[in-house]
Amino acid sequence: MDNFRTPAARGHKRTPVVIDVTVNGVLNFVDGRITDLSESGARIDGASMPARSRCEIHYGGEVTYAVVMWSEFDRMGVRFPYELTHGPLYNALKRARTASMVQPAQIFMSNRPSAFGRRGLS
Repeated sequence: MDNFRTPAARGHKRTPVVIDVTVNGVLNFVDGRITDLSESGARIDGASMPARSRCEIHYGGEVTYAVVMWSEFDRMGVRFPYELTHGPLYNALKRARTASMVQPAQIFMSNRPSAFGRRGLS
């Protein structure tokens, strides 16, 4: 059997986000953007470090530690050794999940007037 990890095997739901971060490797700081986030890891675009290397993700004045699981030319996937349970990155994840739960129809219905015509506006 292959060692391929299916999305069903993930412990947490990945959420699309746009979060600008700075990633600190052994020798340098690189600006990147988290585009996919969960409590256990993230995909970072614009930054790339060798697989299995350790790094720090700086966001909101705090540091989150990570291990690079895979890496391509301009992006990488990281795993957090400690699940996100608090802090600025976790709060950004919660905000993104809350925003994705609001359906466009709900926004329309909440902004819709309750009556039409002149009689309904008195």
